[in-house]
Amino acid sequence: MRQWEKMCYIQYSVSFVLESEKYGGRITLEFFAGEYDVAVIGAGHAGCEAALAAARMGCKTIIFSINLDSVANMPCNPSVGGTGKGHLVREIDALGGEMGKNTDKTFIQSRMLNTGKGPAVFSLRAQADRRAYQMEIKKTLEQQENLDVKQAEVTDILAEGKKIKGVKTHTGAVYNVKAVVVTTGTYLRGKILIGDISYEGGPDGLFPANKLSQSLKGLGISLMRFKTGTPARINGRTVDFSKMEEQPGDDMIVPFSFETEELKKAQVSCWLSYTNEETHKIIKDNIHRSALFGGFVEGVGPRYCPSIEDKVVRFADKERHQTFIEPMGLNTEEMYIQGMSTSLPEDIQLKFLRTIPGLEKVKIMRPAYAIEYDCIDPLQLQPSLEIKAINGLFFAGQVNGSSGYEEAAAQGIIAGINSTQYVKGKEYLILNRSEAYIGVLIDDLVTKGTKEPYRIMTSRSEYRLLLRQDNADLRLLEKGYAIGLVREERYQKFLSKKRSIEKEIERLENTIITPTEKANHILEREGTSPIKTGVKLSELIKRPQLNYKIIKEMEGNDSTLTRSEAEQVEIQLKYEGYIKKQRQQVEQLIKLENKKIPDEIDFESIKGISLEARQKLSQIKPVSVGQASRISGVSPSDISVLMVYLEQYNRGKNKEQ
Repeated sequence: MRQWEKMCYIQYSVSFVLESEKYGGRITLEFFAGEYDVAVIGAGHAGCEAALAAARMGCKTIIFSINLDSVANMPCNPSVGGTGKGHLVREIDALGGEMGKNTDKTFIQSRMLNTGKGPAVFSLRAQADRRAYQMEIKKTLEQQENLDVKQAEVTDILAEGKKIKGVKTHTGAVYNVKAVVVTTGTYLRGKILIGDISYEGGPDGLFPANKLSQSLKGLGISLMRFKTGTPARINGRTVDFSKMEEQPGDDMIVPFSFETEELKKAQVSCWLSYTNEETHKIIKDNIHRSALFGGFVEGVGPRYCPSIEDKVVRFADKERHQTFIEPMGLNTEEMYIQGMSTSLPEDIQLKFLRTIPGLEKVKIMRPAYAIEYDCIDPLQLQPSLEIKAINGLFFAGQVNGSSGYEEAAAQGIIAGINSTQYVKGKEYLILNRSEAYIGVLIDDLVTKGTKEPYRIMTSRSEYRLLLRQDNADLRLLEKGYAIGLVREERYQKFLSKKRSIEKEIERLENTIITPTEKANHILEREGTSPIKTGVKLSELIKRPQLNYKIIKEMEGNDSTLTRSEAEQVEIQLKYEGYIKKQRQQVEQLIKLENKKIPDEIDFESIKGISLEARQKLSQIKPVSVGQASRISGVSPSDISVLMVYLEQYNRGKNKEQ
């Protein structure tokens, strides 16, 4: 069949042409379906944040989902936050995003992790009601001004030269758009693996997106193949909880959103059990039937989140492994078995699960599976998450080689913001590593790349004490306000909070407490030495045994600060010396980040730089000396040569001008 060389679109009317593709032997028709500023492909956690950000910033936006019943789906554990991830959720909220607010509305258990360590690694985690979370986000999308929600599979991204022009769906609908955000998660050429059985599919039995990968390749974008997995879901009525350790939520609930002032609600428990020798024997005896160990898996899986068969093989000396039984929601008996991801056949899954205390009579509702999918090499991205090859084309979430709902949402809000900035011709929002874990996440992806699904961890940041979850609003809310995602009312409340913290710190630094009988009695009660002379309250609070609440008791003065304000006062004073040192390190970083590298620099022509460094610099095209210094294979001596070259280059430019 002849392919028509030109396609005519008559705006505001339905027009169509014949094209060369055939679906089931039938000729598909194209038609003009509308015009938008921003199109978001995929309605997972990245897509929802991207679409909401773009619409709230004033862009006419459309978001596509293969199935609208899967909006904000949680195909793995329905939990939000955790170590490092909780920091991301707080940062998303500070910028004006939705994930934290939605979790506060729909959580069924909340816990603060790592409280036995310092505040830099405190991480909030909440078990969400899976369906309530989905429905709440879907409703938020539907009610958002400037945003249309559409069920359709996008099969083609249309570009003219290096500029985005539109998208096309499987039904032939063509939408003219100025910018596109790709947030396809694990759907691109998705392949489900259970033992030696494999079939095309997305998560949770949904359809995969099989055609968009080819369109991306046609645009010159290189793809990788990654893998992730999920455990079986079981019927809670078949679990004997009396044989397990109960894991209740915290008595004092800390909200994710800085806008949520207080939370009081009944919580459900999670449960802890362990594998044993019998469990491990069944897995070892059937390891050849695992898709992972049987050679059926093409994609690379996450090293930090291994399957149970991987754990048993890699940690053969361990007699047992933890497994948490966690509810999927309030209106279902379905439960999630954390720590038991597997690609073993369904019969073997049931067999080894029934060796675990409390699961002797368990029934599986959904078997565990591994899923392979296409993603892009993130080294092709700018720090703005715009692809280098095409202007106006942005990527966010697992399609960038990351894993996790929180990592996806964090990239989503940045891609949504920057796609809007692109449409409006404004400067992109790029967060430095010293400003946010979001900055660490994106910088790691676009500068270092990844060979496995990337997960954020507190250890990835050089400035953990500055990037705490408790101060995310102090770090980022003004940026959210400046770009239009934070409302005026919220901003004024934030300024009031900031003033209260500063005022109280100043008061404590200028208030001296004398060695009264009451003061020394409290000090001795707390296990610290009494004072013999007057001491500043700001110095006293630095003692390990003391906190802000005890200091107020010594004063005999009821505090008027909120819980979060008091927390800030205590942390900023108690860790003042360490915070000061990290800020000095940040100043050095900023100097390198401010040394920008012009787009036209030809790294191959710079003499004195190693061959590997020239190749890496040419591939990644860093925007600053700071980014260049973090590229694997670029040594400090290479950076020294580069800085000398840039100095000479800039002098030459200035002379020309």
